[in-house]
Amino acid sequence: MKWFAVFGLAAAALFSSPVAQAQSWPQKPIRMIVPFSAGGPSDAIARALANALTESLGQQVVVDNRTGAGGSLGIDLVVKSPPDGYTLGFAHTGSMAVNPHLYRKHPFDPLTQLTAITPVVAYTNVLVVNPSIPVKNVREFVAWAKANPVKATIASGGNGATNHLAAELLKSLTGAPLTHIPYKGNAPAMNDVIGGSVAAMFDIPTTAIPQINGGKVRALATVSAKRSAFLPDVPTMDEAGVAGYADAGSDLWFGLVAPHAVPQPIVDRIYTEVVRALKTPALRQTVRQMAYEVWTMPPGQFKAFLEADYVKWGKVVRLSGATLE
Repeated sequence: MKWFAVFGLAAAALFSSPVAQAQSWPQKPIRMIVPFSAGGPSDAIARALANALTESLGQQVVVDNRTGAGGSLGIDLVVKSPPDGYTLGFAHTGSMAVNPHLYRKHPFDPLTQLTAITPVVAYTNVLVVNPSIPVKNVREFVAWAKANPVKATIASGGNGATNHLAAELLKSLTGAPLTHIPYKGNAPAMNDVIGGSVAAMFDIPTTAIPQINGGKVRALATVSAKRSAFLPDVPTMDEAGVAGYADAGSDLWFGLVAPHAVPQPIVDRIYTEVVRALKTPALRQTVRQMAYEVWTMPPGQFKAFLEADYVKWGKVVRLSGATLE
């Protein structure tokens, strides 16, 4: 009897171990919290990924849109969820590296209260100007701004948005006297750049490229460390003679996180399935259509990246002086 009791306890311990949990996971639908509105570019990528994971995992991955606080509200729900692998968050640069420095009362610590799984896609911001401004590159734009300080305005999607921070960095690195004009979103900001009431803005390729190709705005430079595959003829800021952007954490991303203390075997399984999904033609096509680039790395490497990105963006936020309640 004692032998059977010992065997039973050992078996129970085995099947409740993290390895056993990973082998049996998933046994029910998985919720992917997307902290952005339905229908936007980031939501489209998240839904395409959720569909691909549904097929590979054999359980439905359900997208749950929870907007607010620049993406932090949704990711805070991830923080507060059980660490069992059944809640994932579609995080981004803002929710993980910018907002904790921007909001006076940020609800969570992204470095200690979340599990890094992998980035999914990378993207950048591109500096565009109204075509009536007589400049063809960043150096000329800076010189024009210094000669025309009243006209030198630059729009953004809102205080503390990554395109606002990109503008503040440009001011710091070049001394250009740019006046920041915040909007409620990138679309109205771009409309006023096209209309000529604002001189310039930074915008993401998925929405900027149609305006660039249509001749409604002129692209001067991207802020990424390397040229965008979707804007191959547009130089980076470093190539344009403004060094410092790549060191400031200017490369942007969306990726998957989970609550802290999710068993490592489950984390590794999710990472493997995401990498596999991003190799499928259908998902890769969706990513390209949105002008994003596939970008993954193992969980441990992603954690180290997040730590460095957090520090870099903290410096940019402090430089901008931006704060939100």
